[in-house]
Amino acid sequence: MNHFTLQLYDATQQQRIDEVTCFVGEDDSGSFSLKAYHARFMTTLVFGLARFRLQNGDWRYLALPGGVLYFNANALTISTRHFLIDSDFERISEQLKQQLLAEEETVSKTRKSLQKMEQSMLTKLWKLQRHYE
Repeated sequence: MNHFTLQLYDATQQQRIDEVTCFVGEDDSGSFSLKAYHARFMTTLVFGLARFRLQNGDWRYLALPGGVLYFNANALTISTRHFLIDSDFERISEQLKQQLLAEEETVSKTRKSLQKMEQSMLTKLWKLQRHYE
């Protein structure tokens, strides 16, 4: 059976998985599948779950917050901020949900902080303007 190598990279780890027979992912245009010896291909993955099949027939799920996918010379490389791999769909779905909620909370806190900074800067500019009038 034909297979290829999957290489995963994030900010803190890298993982190489040999004997992958199929990869199913999603980009902005929709779902797609890659098999061994596919033509050179590059895309950006959306936030969510992808999956890949090993030569023994087992499926593994890959949770990631988007990333860059590049297939060339029978090797699939994915670069992302963070990834999780699991064979249990329910478990990895829950992990992905928790990760999404944590990221949303962080973004919300950042927005509030930026709004406070903006208000503070505007107040200081207004006071400076009044001082020089």
